Amino acid sequence: MIPVTGGTAARRAILSVLSAVSVFSALSCEDTGVRPTTTVQASDSADQVLEGFSHYVTHNGILRSRVEADTAFFFDPTQMNELHGLKVVFFDVKGAESSTLTAKRGTYRWQDGSMQASGSVVVVSPDGRRLATDVLKYDNATNTILTDRHFTFDRGEEHLEGNSFRSDPDFKNVVTDRPRGVTGNGMLLPGQ
Repeated sequence: MIPVTGGTAARRAILSVLSAVSVFSALSCEDTGVRPTTTVQASDSADQVLEGFSHYVTHNGILRSRVEADTAFFFDPTQMNELHGLKVVFFDVKGAESSTLTAKRGTYRWQDGSMQASGSVVVVSPDGRRLATDVLKYDNATNTILTDRHFTFDRGEEHLEGNSFRSDPDFKNVVTDRPRGVTGNGMLLPGQ
C-alpha cells in the first residue's frame, strides 16, 4: 500500500489516479487479436477426403444401392460421410436398376447404411417416373425413401404433389400426405 500524507484532497486525487490506471489496465488487457474470418468447413475437420467416391450398400447380402460422390468427407468418430455431388443408384431384389437419385450433397451413415440427400434432389426410374424435392431420406433397413417436405412426382401425363412422400425406390408403394394433381386421364386428385 502506498502511504499518503496530506489532506483528504490529496487522498482523493491519488485514488482517482489509481482508479484511472486500473480502468486503463483492464481495457488494455482486452484481447484485440486477429479474429477468424471464416467458419470451419467439412474439409477442415474431416479425417479423410476422397475424390471420386463409390460404395455399394447391401442389406442381408442383397445389393440395395451404389453411392457415388464427387467428394466424400469421412468423419471417424461419428462414422458419417458428408458427400458432395451425390448420385445413388438403387437396385431391386433381382439386381436390376430401379431408380437413380442425384443431389447437391448428402450424409451417409456407416452404422446402418441410411442416407439423407439435400439440395435439388431428383429420383428418376428407368421408365421415366420422376420425384423432385429439397430433402430426401433413405432407410436401408426398410428400403424406403421418404420426405416430410413438398414434393412433385411425375409419370407421363400424371402429375402429383403433396406435403410428404414415402415409397420404395421402385415407386411401387407410394404414400403421400395431402396429394393433389392430375391423373393420366385428366382426373383431378383431392386437394385441388
